[in-house]
Amino acid sequence: MTAATLDRLAGEPLWAQLLADLRRRLDQDEFAASFPGELALVGEYGVSRHTVREAVRRLREEGLVIAGRGRTPRRAEPTEIEQPLGEVFSLFSAVEATGRVQRSVVRTLDVRADGVVAARLGLEESTPLVHLERLRLADSEPLAVDRVWLPERLAAPLLDVDFGRTALYTVYASRCGVHVTGGSERVRAVVPGPGERDLLAIPDGVAAFAIDRLGCAGDRPVEWRQTLVRADRFSVTARFSNREGYRMDISA
Repeated sequence: MTAATLDRLAGEPLWAQLLADLRRRLDQDEFAASFPGELALVGEYGVSRHTVREAVRRLREEGLVIAGRGRTPRRAEPTEIEQPLGEVFSLFSAVEATGRVQRSVVRTLDVRADGVVAARLGLEESTPLVHLERLRLADSEPLAVDRVWLPERLAAPLLDVDFGRTALYTVYASRCGVHVTGGSERVRAVVPGPGERDLLAIPDGVAAFAIDRLGCAGDRPVEWRQTLVRADRFSVTARFSNREGYRMDISA
C-alpha cells in the first residue's frame, strides 16, 4: 500500500486530501505497527508541516490516532478494561491498569446546592455539596465526562486537591476518612448533545453510555455520580454460572 498523490490544482484543500488518504490507509491496517511521524508524512506526501498537522488534528478529533505535544502520533486502540460486579469501580485504576496514563481536565470544583442530588443522597435539599466535574482522558484521548457530588460536611478537605492525576476515592479516604465500599449503578445508552459530543470527540453515529452511581460507605450514601462514556470505548458484559450466580463485567 502506498500514499496517494495529492492534487494541488484540485479545489479540495491539501489537508483534506491528506486526511482522506490517511483514513484509507488506516482502514486497510497499513499503520498497524506504527503511525508515521510528522516529518515522515511531510516527506512522503511532499506537503508542509501545517498541512500534516491539520490532517493529524482531524484524525485525533475522530479518535483514529492519538497525538500530543512533543509526542509521535500513534494509532488509537480501544482501552479494554474489565470490572467484576461486586468491586468498587475506579476509572482511574482501570485505565492505569492498561498501561495508559489516566489524566483529568478539571472543569468545575466548587460548593453548591442541588435539591435533586441532595435528595438522592438522603439529605435536605439545601445541603451544600462539593461538586467536581472532570474530562477523563486515557493518554491524550477523551474517554468520559465525570460529574460528582459529595456532602460538603464530609468532602470539604477535597476543595484544594489537584484532581488532574488523582483518584477521587483515594483522597476521599485519606483526607476525609470516607471509604466508598459499594452502592448501585444504572447504565443507559444515550445520544449525547453537540457540546458533549465535541468535548469527548465522539464521531458521528457513535452513541454514549450514561452511568448514574450512588456510592455508599457501608449503608450511608456519600457520593452521587453521573458519567458519560464513549460507547466505542465501553461495554457491559454479564456472566453467570450455577455456582457463582449472576455477575457483570464492565469494559472500557
